[in-house]
Amino acid sequence: MTTLTQHYQQLPACFYSVVENDLNIKSDIYLFNDSLAEEMQFNVSPPESLIESLMAQDHRPIAQAYAGHQFGNFNMLGDGRAMLLGEYQSPNMQMFDVHLKGSGRTEFSRGGDGKATLSAMLREYIYSEAMAGLGIPTTRSLAVLTTGEKISRQQEEQGAVLIRLAKSHLRVGTFEYAVAFQNIEAVTALMDFSIQRHYPHIEMNEKRAYNFLKAVINKQAKLISEWLRVGFIHGVMNTDNMTISGETIDFGPCAFMNKYDPQTCFSSIDRDQRYAFSAQQSMAKWNLCRLTECLLPLLDSEEPQAIAIAQQLIREFDEQFEQCWQVMMHQKLGFDKIDDNVKPLIEDLLALMFHHKLDYHNTFYALTYDAEQIELAPLTQWLEDWAGLLTSQGVDKQTAQELMKTVNPVVIPRNHLVEQMIHEAVELNEQSNLQQLLLDLKTPYTKKVSPLSYFDIPANHDETHQTFCGT
Repeated sequence: MTTLTQHYQQLPACFYSVVENDLNIKSDIYLFNDSLAEEMQFNVSPPESLIESLMAQDHRPIAQAYAGHQFGNFNMLGDGRAMLLGEYQSPNMQMFDVHLKGSGRTEFSRGGDGKATLSAMLREYIYSEAMAGLGIPTTRSLAVLTTGEKISRQQEEQGAVLIRLAKSHLRVGTFEYAVAFQNIEAVTALMDFSIQRHYPHIEMNEKRAYNFLKAVINKQAKLISEWLRVGFIHGVMNTDNMTISGETIDFGPCAFMNKYDPQTCFSSIDRDQRYAFSAQQSMAKWNLCRLTECLLPLLDSEEPQAIAIAQQLIREFDEQFEQCWQVMMHQKLGFDKIDDNVKPLIEDLLALMFHHKLDYHNTFYALTYDAEQIELAPLTQWLEDWAGLLTSQGVDKQTAQELMKTVNPVVIPRNHLVEQMIHEAVELNEQSNLQQLLLDLKTPYTKKVSPLSYFDIPANHDETHQTFCGT
């Protein structure tokens, strides 16, 4: 049996609610992540036995309490359709939450049914594993289980449960909950628990709140720059969807950008484009402001001094993000260090891509592999400038392209392919293309022969494509 621990219950009881769900879920394995199970070295097989072992723990699962700003509005939230089974310690001593999503009602369901659809759980499985393959910090998907239920959303759909692994489910919204509904002792306990779980190098002294915030800010600056590197749009960057660990979490209305447009937004619920592609760094900063506000009393006992420290920390996010973004964009063009002469080249490329409606992924792929099938005529003069700058810096093109191959993926989960695979799986019970997509996403930086095309986009797809939350 795979034994799970309950470290989260070391926090005050206000941070969770024991779930009175007997977990007698009638389920069949629809997808199972063999490579993740092997990586974790779960000591139970076959998959059916592992899942039974995870479900059959002696202790009750819990639903975590948290609040959050959703599209700028503060709400009391919590795990309304999810529950934490416990924590598993991997072979490298990393602790992971083992979490169910779509497993039924909890104290925080707020009138909802607590269930999830097969299409929504397949979407999370695909995108979380795509991010893992791309080398971007993310929660992981171990399995999708079908429940045999019918779930009512826009239409009646098959019910499903996702088994998710995460370094934790601690969120900015968890701290907002502690401040709004508890007391300073609860906030302090939560911060200390977060440090022990994610930042054990931080000394537990009077400066720990400051050092904790610096660490989280650094993680988030890096994470957002990684999203932008591959054209990822989260779609719902509410404070309850920003983790303290720096992992990407909750793949509802997310998507990948096709033609380059900084205002790209596919989410049906983001009517004001609050979380558009180019807004993600500013929204991360906004969320971090909320986290910093939560910890003001722990930064300094005098409010003016605490505010001054907080303002400096938030300014550091701008500096951290700019550094991460510049490094990332330089590498996408084959430059291994930041150079002021390269910055105008980056700006010119993005401007040309926007003006000529060039595909973000295809453009960088063509630059990386000299792909003649991708039209780059609008970049003729820019290509000469790029080649000249590489030469002036003593970098030959082949060396530059070897670096570019590590950051410019060959494969991303194109939006139309994801929708096609989910349709085939849900409506036709056909998994062959889905399995091929998942296989290709494991090695996204490797050129491959695949029956799936990752470079041809259906005409007018961006104009009609919408993504949905799934709740």
